Amino acid sequence: MSRILPLLLMSLFTFISASADEIPEFKWRTVEIDTIQIGYGLQIADVNGDGRDDIVLADKNTVQWYENPDWQKHVIAKNLTERDNVCVTARDIDGDGKCEIAVGGQWNYRESLKDGAVFYLIPPEDRTQEWTPVKLYNDPSTHRMHWIRSHGGEYRLAVKPLRGRGSVDGEGPGLRVLEYIKPEDPNSEWEYKVICDFMHLSHNFHPVNWDADEEEELIVAGKEGVWHFDREKDGWDAERLTENFAGEIRDGRLPNGRRFIATIEPMHGSVAAVYARPEKRFADWEPLKVLDEALKDGHAVACADFLGVGSDQIVIGWRAMNDPGVPGIKLFTPLDQDGSTWRETQVSGEEVAVEDIKVGDLNGDGRIDIIAAARQTRNLVIFFNETSK
Repeated sequence: MSRILPLLLMSLFTFISASADEIPEFKWRTVEIDTIQIGYGLQIADVNGDGRDDIVLADKNTVQWYENPDWQKHVIAKNLTERDNVCVTARDIDGDGKCEIAVGGQWNYRESLKDGAVFYLIPPEDRTQEWTPVKLYNDPSTHRMHWIRSHGGEYRLAVKPLRGRGSVDGEGPGLRVLEYIKPEDPNSEWEYKVICDFMHLSHNFHPVNWDADEEEELIVAGKEGVWHFDREKDGWDAERLTENFAGEIRDGRLPNGRRFIATIEPMHGSVAAVYARPEKRFADWEPLKVLDEALKDGHAVACADFLGVGSDQIVIGWRAMNDPGVPGIKLFTPLDQDGSTWRETQVSGEEVAVEDIKVGDLNGDGRIDIIAAARQTRNLVIFFNETSK
């Protein structure tokens, strides 16, 4: 409690010191840095150890990183599988200032028996050159992955399929979320354990750290709603947060310090919603606000303090591909302490058909930028945050 209370008071003071009219509007500068094929997966991490965050992208049949600050492209893997790459994760897991990268591929939306792949990429001394892929065991339908912090500063690779083996349209066996333990020699066999095995049609998940220990937990969105998984001595403890079918999931803080989760519902859905943490544990999170009900193929959520007000705002991206229409990106800002009123800002329209979004301070100016990879419009775009401080 002694650590949490000052944070809550600071957040509350920041909000009280500015009325809704004084909360700044989001301002940005758009820079398109590449023409791409699909842009399935994005990550932000320091690849070369120069202290600046780079952009890592899993495109259709290549994996590449874009070097900060001029965004020179370095292709580090090609044609790992016959079918598309679908996800990537990049994080410094050994403390040397340079990220480790894993990628998922052999993507097949309908197939749930044989397709899918997971690779760890071993970097050469010159990280601008091609990296060496190490193929790991995989369940079918590989779809999303994250490096997550475990006990003792160790990191593990969490990989989540879209479907359970042999399932059809969300019926049948549940999918298995796996955590891989990286061996000292990454070329040797990687041990893996099962985090959960009961969810269906899980499109996205996200690491969080909601308790007092160093170990990260996971929030996972799927047909059964949003679930929180916390590591225990004998496995992972599962707790349901919401019951609606959700495709995308991220978390943030309201101006009053209350934790929230932001979703897109259902998978590839039309609804962007916010839920607030309940006062009682093991209760479903409280529906707080429906931000939008007219998304076309919603495909990305990100939460951060883009405005520098001491609490978080929500970015929503949609691609309007399978539910045809006009794609776009919107930013939603809470205008009161409890998040009952939100302001909507249209950041982008038909020029960026969002496949994935990540956020981070790319130019070191203390403001959080937005990076979007787009499929139909085939572009990789940075929205540099130029909001007045």
